[in-house]
Amino acid sequence: MAKFAFIIHPLDVSDVARKYKFARYMSPGMVESILRFVKPSMVSEITGVESLTGATTSGWFVGCPMTPRQLMSGGKIAVEKVIRAGKIAQDLGADIVGLGAYTSIVGDGGREVADALDIAVTTGNSYTCYTAVEGALKAAEMMGIVPKKATAAVLGATGSIGRACALILADKVAHIALVGRRLDRLEEVGDEVRGRGATVASHTGMTAAMRDADIVITVTSALEAVVEPEQIKSGAVVCDVARPRDVSVAVAQKRDDVLVIEGGVVAVPGPVNFHFNFGFPPRTSYACMAETMMLALEGRIEDYSIGRDLDAEKVAETGRWAAKHGFKLAGFRAFEHAVSEEEIARRRERAEAIKAGRG
Repeated sequence: MAKFAFIIHPLDVSDVARKYKFARYMSPGMVESILRFVKPSMVSEITGVESLTGATTSGWFVGCPMTPRQLMSGGKIAVEKVIRAGKIAQDLGADIVGLGAYTSIVGDGGREVADALDIAVTTGNSYTCYTAVEGALKAAEMMGIVPKKATAAVLGATGSIGRACALILADKVAHIALVGRRLDRLEEVGDEVRGRGATVASHTGMTAAMRDADIVITVTSALEAVVEPEQIKSGAVVCDVARPRDVSVAVAQKRDDVLVIEGGVVAVPGPVNFHFNFGFPPRTSYACMAETMMLALEGRIEDYSIGRDLDAEKVAETGRWAAKHGFKLAGFRAFEHAVSEEEIARRRERAEAIKAGRG
């Protein structure tokens, strides 16, 4: 039985305060100063992952004590700390390690980490991409959107997940707006997407791209929210794959005519116990965690979703593995809460009333 590990880190200083009470009384800068001297460590054991095929696996969470800001700006120091976390996974007996959240960005999309370890490495981004598109399209249909007639916007389209999402969406929607900071890189992605079905436009600003977007997948590397209430089209679906979130909590407070969902929330097969509360209901995980588990169940002990560009075939392959082993979307969640079918229906009705001039 192959075993896995998954590297996690605090998404903001409030996560640190939940574990260390003293941090509640410190400024964010002071907390980050202390984290520089905290070593990676094993957080918990993960047990009970059991495939529909009967195969089983188990593993560990390993904590890398750095915030997104530190990982984004830490350069070599950040890479070295992630590598140290990977070596703990290696020493625990893991055959493959997944890089969670911002640990997947450092070191050329995980390549430097993979080169430094004797075990396999994945970012989990392939299955994250698969579930983001799957969830966004399913939610769109529930909001009365016909994907083949819809306009989609991908925020962060030049990143690994964003690019792959755009490629997958290209034959499922009518039009795609690609959004990123660098126009030259956007045009490169646009050239890959063109000819697959949808028409394509590139934008370095969000306002024009979001104006007509019925479906939005947002997966930027921003440290603060970038999607605000006034930017979203009435009746639209926004799938937020980014951690920390791209969508402002103000959207939940002010826009009852749009649907925001979190990307990549997956039900894990078997009596899985993470022995650690990362904010999800029991037996559910992020898709990136699930990909790491599936690789262990498949015995595919190899570097998988690493580097800047995802392989579209690998994205599709993770979808096939999910069906084989019993991983699936775990309903919808937004801002730490489950989103019921009744709530989706209310939001659809509200959007239809606004469209009809009754709002």
